[in-house]
Amino acid sequence: MQPFRILIVDDHAHAREAIREILEEHTDFVIVGEGKNGEEAIKLTEELMPDIILMDIQMPVMDGLEATKRIKLKFPYVKIVMITVSDDITDLFDALKKGAQGYLLKNIQPEAWSEHLRAFALDEVPMSKEIAFQILKEFPQNKTKTIKKTPLSTREMEVLQLVAKGFSNRETSESLFISEHTVKSHLKNILSKLHLENRVQLTSYAFQQGLLN
Repeated sequence: MQPFRILIVDDHAHAREAIREILEEHTDFVIVGEGKNGEEAIKLTEELMPDIILMDIQMPVMDGLEATKRIKLKFPYVKIVMITVSDDITDLFDALKKGAQGYLLKNIQPEAWSEHLRAFALDEVPMSKEIAFQILKEFPQNKTKTIKKTPLSTREMEVLQLVAKGFSNRETSESLFISEHTVKSHLKNILSKLHLENRVQLTSYAFQQGLLN
């Protein structure tokens, strides 16, 4: 498998250097570029077409939230992971609504960086319970609305409901007595059928459609 192409965007040089040092120890990642604000992130994305962008939230010129929104509009399949020193749920939820796949706290252990980033790259990161709760508040279920006919099979609906509740692939497989590979296949089919890009959008869809008990 080809290494994942990473673009680092942070206005602090020492932060970019620290991230580079962590990831350069792993052969499944290659750093293709670095930027120091949102405008550079957009330009470098167009030039380099990275697989994943590690994007700081607070930056001069253009912050990471606005850059994320603009990049996802032009390049919806580029994964964006917010990197931050704060676990402020409001900023993180805002980033997810703009299309980010998730976030990494800068103060987590170096050995955890590669594990988390690899999971983001493979779409295996579960929705945190905190984020799911924010989505629940943002999209309260309407018990009286008519649910549109879904294109999903019964098994795909079961997978959707568990993923939207924050279950990981492993937890979903154990709950449904199927393999993790099968869960991944179902999840890929679900996103394709519903024209969605990631678990965040899938969770929003599930809440909006009243599909969760």
